Amino acid sequence: MVQVDLKFRDKLAEMIGGEMHNLCYQCGACVGDCPAARYSDDYNPRLIMLKTLLGLEDDLICENSIIWKCTNCFNCYERCPQQVKPIEVIIALKNMIGLRHLEPSSVDEILQSVRQSGRTVLVNETVIRRREELNLPPLKDLPVKELEILIHAEEDKE
Repeated sequence: MVQVDLKFRDKLAEMIGGEMHNLCYQCGACVGDCPAARYSDDYNPRLIMLKTLLGLEDDLICENSIIWKCTNCFNCYERCPQQVKPIEVIIALKNMIGLRHLEPSSVDEILQSVRQSGRTVLVNETVIRRREELNLPPLKDLPVKELEILIHAEEDKE
């Protein structure tokens, strides 16, 4: 028997994007076009939403949480007839993991890249050459100093 953890549900509802999880009625539309579910035996956004409804905090907010397999494609967002926006709930869960410093090391690497260049991936010669081959405009420099100010302001709040 599972006992619903209402405190976890309330904590999730307080997070930006987490407030809609209570409206999920488990129709399964979020799984239909989910690339992560298609290529992974253990990833299922419907199951993640069920775990939020049951308040299974330890299953979701932990090291190596299944939520990191989400590709952030937003297909579930578009498919959900209840406008629950499962991707936003998953992002809220990722933020809860981040607050506990339990995120995978790969997330730290991406954050370092954002701090250095303002981008989630480093732009190297191969990227530049490929963009030229595709007749895409050169990438502009991003305001990294402004980003650093925002990051420091947020870190000071912690």
